[in-house]
Amino acid sequence: MTNWKALLAAPAAFGIVAAVSGNAVAAEAVAVEEISSDVSADVVVEEPVQLAQVTSVSELSDVQPGDWAFTALQRLVEEYGCLEGYPDRTYRGNRALTRYEFAAGLNACLDVVIQLIGGDDLDEIRRLQEEFAAELATIRGRVDTLETDVAELEANQFSTTTKLRGALDANLVVPFGDADLTTIDVGEGDDGLIGTADDEITTIGGDEADATFEYRATLNFDTSFTGEDRLRVRLRATDAAGSLANSENGLASQSGRRNGLEDNLGLDDVYYSFPIGNRISGIIAANSVVTDDFVTSTIVPFDGPSVADAGGPEFYDQFAGGDFGAGVNFAFSDNLVLDLGYSSDSSNNNTEDGGLFNENSYIAQLNFLTDGIFDAAITYIGAGDADDGDAESTIAGLINFDFGGFQVGGHYANTQVDGEDDIDSYMGGVAFSDFLGAGNEFGVYGGISPAVDRDPVLVEAYYEINVNEFFSFTPAIIYTDNDSDGDENDNVYGAVRASFSF
Repeated sequence: MTNWKALLAAPAAFGIVAAVSGNAVAAEAVAVEEISSDVSADVVVEEPVQLAQVTSVSELSDVQPGDWAFTALQRLVEEYGCLEGYPDRTYRGNRALTRYEFAAGLNACLDVVIQLIGGDDLDEIRRLQEEFAAELATIRGRVDTLETDVAELEANQFSTTTKLRGALDANLVVPFGDADLTTIDVGEGDDGLIGTADDEITTIGGDEADATFEYRATLNFDTSFTGEDRLRVRLRATDAAGSLANSENGLASQSGRRNGLEDNLGLDDVYYSFPIGNRISGIIAANSVVTDDFVTSTIVPFDGPSVADAGGPEFYDQFAGGDFGAGVNFAFSDNLVLDLGYSSDSSNNNTEDGGLFNENSYIAQLNFLTDGIFDAAITYIGAGDADDGDAESTIAGLINFDFGGFQVGGHYANTQVDGEDDIDSYMGGVAFSDFLGAGNEFGVYGGISPAVDRDPVLVEAYYEINVNEFFSFTPAIIYTDNDSDGDENDNVYGAVRASFSF
C-alpha cells in the first residue's frame, strides 16, 4: 500500500469504529445483563454474557431487510467481519449501548483497522506526521489565532441581534434643453399628492442649471429576534429634490421633497414585520410606511433599476399616510398572495381632525406570482378623507412576462380625484437581464404619469452595471413632456447614478 493509500485507509477504518459503536455493536468481549439480587431489590449484579460471531446478517432474528440500518449492518458483517450478536441470535438494535459493549465493538474494529493498514503503513503514517510537523504546527497556530479573533469580535460586536446595512446613491443629471413650464404641487404641508390649479404651485421656467448633483444616504438597523422577523430603524439624509424638474416625481433615489429630510439626518422608517404561522405575515409601522410598502411585489421589472421615479408605479404615491401603518399578507398558496394595508398621516395628532382615522389611505392588492413566465396583480387604493384635488381612489393592474433573458411588463391605473375628472396613467417596457455582463440590466420603458388635466410623458432608457456586490452605476437617457400650456414642454436629460451599499 502506498503512503497516500495508507493515509486514506486510516480514516475509513476509524469510520467503521464509529459506525460499530454508534449502532450498539459488540464483539469478542463481555457484555452485561442486569439482574436483581436476593439480598436487596436495590442492588444490581452484573452477569457476563459471551457474544457470538455473526457471519451473515440474516442470522440475527430481530434484524429485517426493511430496517433502516440493514445495509450498514450487512456491510459490517460481509465486508469487515466486525459484528457480533447475542447468544440467542438477536442484535437488540433499539436498546441502549453499555460502556462494555462500546469497548467490545471498538476492540473488534481496531483489529480490522490494523489488518487494513498493516504495521508498515502505520509506521509510514507516523513518519508523515513527523515530516509535516512544522506545517501542522502552523495550521494549529492559525486556528488558535482565528479562535482568538472570533472571541474578540464576539466580545466587541455591535449587537448579537442587529445588523447595520447602509447605502449611498449619488445622481449627476444634465439637461440638454429647457422647458417653459413645470408645475409642482406643494399644497398644504408639501405632501406631494395630486394637485390642481387651486393649490399653491411653483412655476419653473427658463434655463435650468447646466448640471445638478444630488445624493441620498441611508443607514438601516435591522434586528431579528427569531430569525424570521425584522425590526427596522432607518436613518436617512438627502438633498432637496431639484433634478428632473420637468417630470412629476423626479429621481427614484430621492426622498427630500416628501419626507422633509433636506440635508438633515432624520428618522425615515420604523417598523416591525413578523410571521403569523406559515402562510400569514404582518407589519406594524410608526413612520414612513404607506401603500406599496405593504405589497409583496410591484411586479414591473423597472422598479429599482430605473433612475427616474416613474420606473416604479407612480399611482402608489398619490395617497396620504406615513406616520402609522399596519398591514398583513395572506399567502393562500405559493402563487396567490393577498396584501392589505392601512396608513395614517395624523396618528400622533391629538386634535379633532387628527388621530389614527384621519389623513389615511388603505390598500388591497391580490398578487399572482410564479417562478415561470407570468406575474400579475390587481390593486385598489382608497383615501378616507380626500380634499378637493386629492386622489380619492385608484384601481390598477400590473403585469409582467419573464422570458428568461428579458422581461416585458407594465401597469395601468385609473384614479378618481375629488372635484376633478378621473385620470389615467400607465407605463410599460422591456428589461434585458445579464446584458453584456452577469448582473447587469438594460431597460427601456415609458408612458403617462398621473396628473390632473394633463398627460405628462416620460420615457427612460437605462443600463444598470453591477461592478461588484458593493457598487453599481447606472447611466440613463430620460425624455419628459409635462404637457403644460407653454411653448417648450419637453426636455431630455442625461443622468448617471452611482450606488454604494454595505
